[in-house]
Amino acid sequence: MIPQEELSWRFSRSSGPGGQSVNTTDSRVELSYDLAGSDALSPALKERALRALADRLVDGTITVAASEHRSQLRNRQAAASRLTALLTAATAPPPAARRPTKPSRRARERRLAEKQRRSELKRLRRSHDD
Repeated sequence: MIPQEELSWRFSRSSGPGGQSVNTTDSRVELSYDLAGSDALSPALKERALRALADRLVDGTITVAASEHRSQLRNRQAAASRLTALLTAATAPPPAARRPTKPSRRARERRLAEKQRRSELKRLRRSHDD
């Protein structure tokens, strides 16, 4: 869980729909989190997140924006859930390594038989002048 003090909110005018209030309401939300400087995550999780999000970080800070809703409150909720999903995916343990297996004998035979059928079909399509 990230402490609220470590989150930085910025608000600006959204470009989307809004009717009469479109030019007066700061409904676009940018949520920033200083991942590199945070103590909320354990060192192992922090290292994993920094590696996973390296291309999205600017000076160790991750920023998400939300402007799809007309209200600032709903955009705040959208940005918070987006950041949560991003950090959850970034700190997830790596998947188990795949154990390589050989195709079975029957699978190899089926593959070769199908290749033979395709070859024969294409050979029969050719003109006999060749």
